[in-house]
Amino acid sequence: MSSKYYYLVAGLPELSLEDSKLSYTVADFKTEIYNGLSASDRKLIDLFYLKFDNANVLKLLKDKEAEIDKRGNYSAGELIEYISILREGGEISPKDFPAYLSTFIVDYLNTPAESTVLQEDYLAALYYEYAMRCGNKFVSAWFEFNLNINNILVAFTCRKFKWDIASNIVGNTEVCEALRTSSARDFGLSGEVDVFESLVKISEITELVEREKKLDALRWNWMEDAIFFDYFTIERIFAFLLKLEMIERWISLDKERGNQLFRSIIESLKNEVQIPAEFR
Repeated sequence: MSSKYYYLVAGLPELSLEDSKLSYTVADFKTEIYNGLSASDRKLIDLFYLKFDNANVLKLLKDKEAEIDKRGNYSAGELIEYISILREGGEISPKDFPAYLSTFIVDYLNTPAESTVLQEDYLAALYYEYAMRCGNKFVSAWFEFNLNINNILVAFTCRKFKWDIASNIVGNTEVCEALRTSSARDFGLSGEVDVFESLVKISEITELVEREKKLDALRWNWMEDAIFFDYFTIERIFAFLLKLEMIERWISLDKERGNQLFRSIIESLKNEVQIPAEFR
């Protein structure tokens, strides 16, 4: 039976998309809420923070003195130690370090310098596949949803510029396979992926900031639908964290453009999604 977090959810700070700054951050979430979760739910939250570990691993593989994002699950010292162990042919227990990161580090160290493999894309594929096996329906679906979004947009770009599609698609889902093999205009996905038509329209937007705004609105809307009946569950908490990070990311844009872009994403989200009462 899944845990219920009545007081914890009720006590979450209000998120207002109208605010131009946050008094609560993704880092605060980790320090203030994490220990109040069950052991199994903490593992789910770890999946979110692994995105920062992914970026940190890439930085440290290129420069062990690099400044890392402290929002990750692992310190710079821990990551450097694990990289060193794997570099010397050792192994790390999956209980101590995610297996997909060990796989990526070993492959990275053995990849010829002239290789054309995009390491960020390869790592993202391993990460999504790892997270999709978490056993939680909402969290797994969230990662699959984002994998689909990324791959479909990549496929549109490849088709536009006449690049090879198959070699640029990451992951091993049915949608991935359709993108790699179908020659149909819609890759046979119009009736399979609910947001396909929305992605077609988004792919035609040439202004990158506007395009990202629409994608965030799409993600926000998907979350609202997915957790509609979840009130005091880890799913609600996970979605809160995702929203918090989304707002934080927009606020962190350079100051010159920040206010304008932040206000415009607010309007997009207001127009395209219904914000639940607890997040107003």
